[in-house]
Amino acid sequence: MSPLLAAWVCWAIVGLSPVAGKFAVGVISPALLVFLGTLIGVLYFTPWIHKNQKWGELLAPKTRWKFLFIGTFGTALPFTISLIALHYTTPGNAAILQQSELFYSLLIAAVFLREIPSKNQLAGCALIVAGVLIILLKGHYTPRWTGDLLIVGSTWMLQAGSAVAKKLPKNLDYRLIGMARNLFALPALVIILAIMLWMREPFVLKPTLQMFSVLGYTGIFKYGLAMVVWYKAIRALDLSKVTAIYLSYPVLSLLLSAALGLEVPTLTQLSGMLLTGAGAYWVSLTVKKEGH
Repeated sequence: MSPLLAAWVCWAIVGLSPVAGKFAVGVISPALLVFLGTLIGVLYFTPWIHKNQKWGELLAPKTRWKFLFIGTFGTALPFTISLIALHYTTPGNAAILQQSELFYSLLIAAVFLREIPSKNQLAGCALIVAGVLIILLKGHYTPRWTGDLLIVGSTWMLQAGSAVAKKLPKNLDYRLIGMARNLFALPALVIILAIMLWMREPFVLKPTLQMFSVLGYTGIFKYGLAMVVWYKAIRALDLSKVTAIYLSYPVLSLLLSAALGLEVPTLTQLSGMLLTGAGAYWVSLTVKKEGH
């Protein structure tokens, strides 16, 4: 699988995420879903790790702190926050606003990875920011706005984790990185769950087909396969460019959400999606020009 194809496979899996997250509301607590999902993700990668005797590399002192950062800021915190946000906002809004990640991608890539954005990338980023602002200004001071702000305020974590992943030794297999992201997310998740217990926050866990379906998607596809194709892509292509490709997924998310009766698309959403999608596509064209 080429790095470019891997990016589009990740796009399809991530496009299902807001819809699955909405179906998780009322059947499983956000932090508990992320915790159980990461455990499934660990099991997903364990056969490959064991077969190839990668336990030493996984737990090596020289990379463990980077892995801990990636697990905490690439999985534990942002995924929990995004699931909490879906208690307030819609899958369509969540998917569109997730594209604010591109702004952080360009900033972090320029400052820490020395990947200087081109004029096309900057122009595409401007369109994305405009689309995000349309969504935010429409729902301000409403319960939905709470969820919208949680999404926009947490997407930088994903890019911070990805930037650190780009700094890992080049010889590390992307499947090992996927395993590390799940395994090293567990400490932060255990702390989050412990705080919830201490504060006597209620845990929701209803063993229904809906709950098991959401958990299976989360653990196997989102925390398993998606991590494989994501790291395969970003370790071969510029981080900001790969981000632009998969951030066009709101089209899929909004269509699925509408088809399942979770929301009725509004003119504001369609306008925001058009702007952000155009911006993401504009930036992704630079990948094709480079022949990837």
